[in-house]
Amino acid sequence: MAGVEITFLGHASLRFTTETGEVIYHDPWIRDNPVCPLTLEDITRADLVCVTHGHSDHLGDSLEIVRRTGATLVGTPEVCFYADRCGLAYDQDTCPLNVGGSATFGSVTVTLVPATHATSLAGEHWAERRPEPDGAVGFVYTFAQDLVIYAAGDTGVFGDMALIRQLYGPQVTILPVGGKYTMGVREAAYAAFLLQPEVVIPYHYGTFPNQAADIGALRERVAGLLPRTEVVELQPGESWTYPPLACPQPKE
Repeated sequence: MAGVEITFLGHASLRFTTETGEVIYHDPWIRDNPVCPLTLEDITRADLVCVTHGHSDHLGDSLEIVRRTGATLVGTPEVCFYADRCGLAYDQDTCPLNVGGSATFGSVTVTLVPATHATSLAGEHWAERRPEPDGAVGFVYTFAQDLVIYAAGDTGVFGDMALIRQLYGPQVTILPVGGKYTMGVREAAYAAFLLQPEVVIPYHYGTFPNQAADIGALRERVAGLLPRTEVVELQPGESWTYPPLACPQPKE
């Protein structure tokens, strides 16, 4: 099975690199992210930039990365309409999808799935506290040979995560655990139970005050519910490859 390298860029930002060299950024918040080890100047290649919703810590630097690299922006119609107003042509530089919709780019198919999260676009009116309506989603990434990664985005636990398992069968799930603005450790462990992946990667914690997470407690809770599921904790800048035999140890 071909491997996919998962690089945690801090907070809720990720980079996926396929065995054939395709590069996908997920919610890339680079500039002003206090825990991201990259700068925008470090990003010279991207094929897809995927955005779960319009909050500034998720929309982040997505539009700038698309401009710099010629990547395709993937998100909801609202995100893509906003990008169009910022100079990225709708349905040309962007690929608008809605919940349940999919699109294939090279060796990866991207599918939007529900998320439960109040959201709005952090666009031109954000500083005036007049945000624009938006909708939050999660992403299911299906790579070559049915390698599936589910990145939940900002969400609480919800029962239809069991449908995500039944429909897509992700081997790796990436779940927010910070509490306050997303689910916390207890809820994330139950989300893992609904999804039943081989690997859980926690994210969206520790960046801001009141969003600390006890990853040891997450491991204990997941082990109690799913003894065969591994919790892989990544530090900002750290990479891990699935299947793990392709890269036995996390690397920088």
